[in-house]
Amino acid sequence: MSISTNDLKNGMALNLPDGLMTVVEFQHVKPGKGGAFVRTKLKNFRTGAVLERTFRADEKVPLAMIDKREMQYLYREGDSYVFMDTADYEQLHVESPNLGSAVDYLKEGDTAVLPVYAGEVVGVELPAAVTLSVADTEPGVQGDRVSGARKAATLETGLVVQVPLFVGPGEMVKVDTRTGEYLARA
Repeated sequence: MSISTNDLKNGMALNLPDGLMTVVEFQHVKPGKGGAFVRTKLKNFRTGAVLERTFRADEKVPLAMIDKREMQYLYREGDSYVFMDTADYEQLHVESPNLGSAVDYLKEGDTAVLPVYAGEVVGVELPAAVTLSVADTEPGVQGDRVSGARKAATLETGLVVQVPLFVGPGEMVKVDTRTGEYLARA
């Protein structure tokens, strides 16, 4: 199925030769001389890389129909992650490369939105922040209260983040899923 570049909207998915892309931004340009064109900013679904692409006005581009399914992460099996569709309880095995960095933020029982294209999971949409427990970190030294000082902490998923000195093992912390940074104690 194709769509005209004149009808592009933010968030639309396109199946281009470069890969599966989503429209982040677009602008119709009508110069004084020459034909009109559409300047777009596209984000690769799999890699997250953003590229700029210019199309002629009314050029046909292949539209990708992406089905977004809310699924619950159950457990890890070898190199794949097992999710259950919350609507029909169907289980789905997803290879870790298809999830990208999201594996650092997923713990058993969490719910995430998985975009599915042509029967294959092409990424994962996480909430802006997740709460994870600190598995291991060195203890804060009494009297060591340097303002803004940080130490490394390994979270339950294996992700290592910089946390303030007062955070200890077993505590729950909130982490930003976009930047991987510590936000607050939960």
